[in-house]
Order: sequence, then C-alpha cells, then structure tokens
Amino acid sequence: MSRRQPVVGVLGGGQLARMLAVAGVPLGVNFRVVDGKADVCAAQAAPVTASGWDDHDTLGAFADRVDVATFDFENVPADTARWLTGRTRVAPNPDALAVAQDRMAEKTTFNAIGLPTADFRPVDTRADLDRALADIGTPAILKTRRMGYDGKGQFRLKSGADADAAWDALGEPAAQYGLILEAFVPFEREVSVVAVRGRDGEFRAWPLTQNWHVDGILSMSLAPAPGADALQGKAFEHARHLAEKLDYVGVFALELFVVDGDLKGNEMAPRVHNSGHWTIDGAVTSQFENHVRAVLGLPLGDTSARCPSVMCNWIGELPDVQAFLGVDDAHGHDSGKDPRAGRKVGHATVCGPDHALLRERVAAVARALNRDEQAAPVLDAL
Repeated sequence: MSRRQPVVGVLGGGQLARMLAVAGVPLGVNFRVVDGKADVCAAQAAPVTASGWDDHDTLGAFADRVDVATFDFENVPADTARWLTGRTRVAPNPDALAVAQDRMAEKTTFNAIGLPTADFRPVDTRADLDRALADIGTPAILKTRRMGYDGKGQFRLKSGADADAAWDALGEPAAQYGLILEAFVPFEREVSVVAVRGRDGEFRAWPLTQNWHVDGILSMSLAPAPGADALQGKAFEHARHLAEKLDYVGVFALELFVVDGDLKGNEMAPRVHNSGHWTIDGAVTSQFENHVRAVLGLPLGDTSARCPSVMCNWIGELPDVQAFLGVDDAHGHDSGKDPRAGRKVGHATVCGPDHALLRERVAAVARALNRDEQAAPVLDAL
C-alpha cells in the first residue's frame, strides 16, 4: 500500500511559492497554490487556483485538499488566514502574520522582546505628522504602516520643509492603512538573520548575512557576514525571542541595522526571504526545504553554511545565465517572471571555500555580465 504524500498549500503564487515547491519535491511533498490570478510563476511548479481572498467557497475547497497552508508573501489578509485556521492548519499563525503586516505592531513587538529600534510615531493626519516631526526630528522616513515593500510606500524627509511633499505622496495611503514616522538610522551596515522554528519549538538559524540595497531593493548578500562573530549570537537570540513570542512556525527573516557595533531592529518578513536565497547553494539545508519541514512538523535540517556565498539579485531583466556558468560554483536561478523595471526576476549564487577565491569568482561573474558596479560593495567587503 503506497504512502499518501503530504500536501502543502501556499497562499500567493510568486517566485517564493515556486521555490518552495521545487524544494519540497525531493521530500515527497505535493503543493497547491492559491493566487488572485492563475497565470503566475508558481504555476510552473504546482497547480494554481485563482481566487479572491474573501472567496470562502474556493478557499474552503482548497483547505480540504491540503495538510497545511502557508504564505508566499506577507500581504495575504490576516482575516483570510484566521478563517482558514478553522479548516486546516496554518503556519505561521495568523497573529504572527498580522504583526508583520503592520509596522507599528512590528516595532512595538521588537521593543517588547528587548530589540531596540529607531524612534517611531503613528501618523494618521497631517497634524500628526507635524507632532511626530517635532518629537523625532529630521532626517526621518515616513512610511505606510501596511503594504510597503522593496522601498515602496516610503518618503524620506531631510527637514521639516519636506512635510507637505511627504503628506502629498503618502496621505492617501494614510486614510487606508495609517502611516508611521521613523527616525533615520545612520547605520554602518545592514544585516539579516534568517531563522526557522518547528512545530515542537526547535529553533535554528542560518549565519548572519550582510545585505546591500539599491533604491530600496536588495541587490547583493554575503554570508556569513564578515567580522560579525560578536553580533551573530545577539541576532540569533533576538530572532529566537521573536519566534517564541509569536509562537512562530516556519522560516522568517529579521532585518537589522548595525549601529555603533550593536543591533537595531528594522523589519521582519513572515516567510522565506530574498536575503536567504544563498542557502539554496551555500547551506547544508536551504531556507525553502526547512520551511517545508517546519510547517509539516518534520525534523529541521542543518542550517550551517557549507562555504562563504554571495547572492546577486537580478532586477528588471534576467542576464544571460550561460555567460557565467563557466565560473566554478556559480549558480543561476530564473524566477520564471516576465521582465519589468524594478521587478526581481532571478538571482545568482556564487560560492567559494574562502573569501579570496570567492572574491575571484564574484569578480569573474561580474565581468561576464558587465555588473562590476553592482558587485563592487561585496568585492570591497571581501
């Protein structure tokens, strides 16, 4: 008698759902995806059902066919996740999802676990913005409390004279989601810890990763972050406390600023994360495989790095992958997306046994693709 294969349902059909399905196949796991439209890149790896987030008939039928539901992106309505919990297991839980969807709730939670953040204030009206600026000062960043990602939904204020322009840019989202004003953080570098917590409470984390952004979009990642031994333990403990407070199950990312040799919390992502893509080729167990393991209640895999790794994001259009495949331990990943300005369409991971050889290989990939400017920060760090 054959064993029934478990089925993971993914809400959202982007590249992360696609990569989860690819990682789950060797484990004997099937996938089903729900998205607002059927023509999404995850359809290349799993059947997709088109449904609105309030279509309970379609979502109910979906829940009946899966063993657990998880998320491809954090903007699935928390109410949809709560509705699904009465019909199937949902991981991470809807309350954790709700915290990550609201920057006020997120930063308040960070402070509650002892993770400091930039000073922040809620902003719902134009008068609120003036009061918040008087409290926090400038430079500061006005952000939507919800729905912002990859630098969207943000306005940087260099002085109080920018208040009108900031309100004109974000006043409409304020009526729908509310805004938050955050003090600007003069950080030394940006790092992230990608971690996983199982159903039984087991916690593991991959090495601290250093990240570089361009126009608010992740451009390059280097793992393990060089010279970060003193910070790694602190980052892991912050991530562990956050996971325990939220009773989190699955993979998540905690984005951090390094300021004066210490850490400040920036954001969390309740899902597998772009800064963890290097784990596909550079870790013993990838973030995608461990997320599948965690939500199904399977034992977690080893999160050790097998070697230093660099992840190069491809934004807008995919380069010619064949141009750099002659570089040892360089790997191309096509997300299956149509090209579009500002869109993440894939990435490459370059690995090496030590920093010197990794630097040579990254430089070779950059030369092959005419990406020297993109690779420059990582090459400087190596």
